[in-house]
Amino acid sequence: MDEPADPEADRPPPQDDHAFLGHPRGLATLSGLEVWERFSFLGMQAILVLYFADTVADGGLGMDPGTAASVSAAYGTMVYLVSVAGGWLADRILGSYRAVLWGGILIACGHYAMAVPTATMTWVGLGLISAGTGLLKPNVATMVGKLYRTDDDRRDAGFALYYMAINIGAFAGPLVTGWLGEHEGWHWGFSAAAVGMTAGLIQYVLGRRHLAGRKHSAEYALAPDALRRAVWWIVGGALAFAALATALALAGWLTMGRFVDLLTLVSVIAPIAYFVVMFRSPRVTREERGRLRPYVVLFLASVAFNFILFQAYSTMMLLASTNAESTILGFDFPSSWYASALGAFEVALAPVVAALWARMGHRQPHASNKIAIGVILGGLSFLLMVIPTSGHDGDAYKMAAWWIVGSYLLLGLGDVLLETSGMSATSKLAPRAFGSQTMALWFLSLALANGIQAQVVKLYGQVSNPVYFGLNGAVAVAAGVVVMVMAPWLRRTMHPVH
Repeated sequence: MDEPADPEADRPPPQDDHAFLGHPRGLATLSGLEVWERFSFLGMQAILVLYFADTVADGGLGMDPGTAASVSAAYGTMVYLVSVAGGWLADRILGSYRAVLWGGILIACGHYAMAVPTATMTWVGLGLISAGTGLLKPNVATMVGKLYRTDDDRRDAGFALYYMAINIGAFAGPLVTGWLGEHEGWHWGFSAAAVGMTAGLIQYVLGRRHLAGRKHSAEYALAPDALRRAVWWIVGGALAFAALATALALAGWLTMGRFVDLLTLVSVIAPIAYFVVMFRSPRVTREERGRLRPYVVLFLASVAFNFILFQAYSTMMLLASTNAESTILGFDFPSSWYASALGAFEVALAPVVAALWARMGHRQPHASNKIAIGVILGGLSFLLMVIPTSGHDGDAYKMAAWWIVGSYLLLGLGDVLLETSGMSATSKLAPRAFGSQTMALWFLSLALANGIQAQVVKLYGQVSNPVYFGLNGAVAVAAGVVVMVMAPWLRRTMHPVH
């Protein structure tokens, strides 16, 4: 459903709009959408690696653990790579409102496809979800930024509340999909994800009148002739890519392993190319170009942290399924429920962090320091796992549930600090002509993190668990320390970010 032209549609709400917990009413609509999108996406992702690694006889795909984690990471890489196209389509063709709407529709269709119990429909569904998430994720975050003026002190707190709402879905999703997947069958879990995304779409359309950035046309729309050429190129390119991939697969060249490697290569090249385009664009002013330089540092910090974070749904899920207790006070629970602990901590911590930043106002730490602390906490979450895994080998031992819960506590706090500050800073540092696309660039950091993860997780099960978690955690801690050392330069160059 498209929103008709409205001269007020792209203006931020007045600063006296405090209808939703002291924030603009549109924040409730966008947060509600993300609750259900994360319910479906992370609910599915919590069981995806277990589905890949389960035996064919039990309804899985029979992959070995390292391959299952690698393919799961490659799927994440593809999801966030497509976000570049999603940002461009919003800026030039669809507009943010319609980009988010059509993205949600594709995601829902993808989950419904995965509910069909065949391997072919699994891959079709993952493709649809990748395309839909690429449309939805960068643009809904951009729409949150449009709810506030640049100098509004509520901005970081608003992103923290938005992120808290996201993690309500992240908490609830694995509880539902995990129980259904491990008790009724994996595809029942995928069905629950489909229903969740449908609910999110309904409330998004009903609450659209409260949104800034909902106008019918794109902010930087292409001229009619250029638009027609772009549509032909998009359709033709998609068909050509599908035909080439099919031919190479049938010829035996495009194996799963090579496809994973290709995605990793693209995840490295894409952000480099995108930064080059923005730095050289004549539509980017000298002042905006100066703010992009510190953004490169924030981008790399996001890569370091999210490399750890995304393993909460791959190697940590595999570790929990084989080497962690799944009974508390006599109650047996699915191993995928550990993923809900991460969402629960973020739900609990996000309002605390939001209230703290709101109370401190301009006295709060600089965004670069928040991000640095987040990266360090992510590294510590993996270093913690060295303790219970040391001195053990194989699947014969079971660690107490609290080890993994403690690791997720550190990871959850780090995520709240880094993602909210990172998304808020991105919306401020973005060149005006690349608004949605710069937010897509933030999501390219997630693609690169997944691309690196797709290669590193192949070592899971090949080296000892203490070595695996210890080295990964140490690298993340070192990255956070580097960002902290660079804080004085970042503070000077990141104006108007405080």
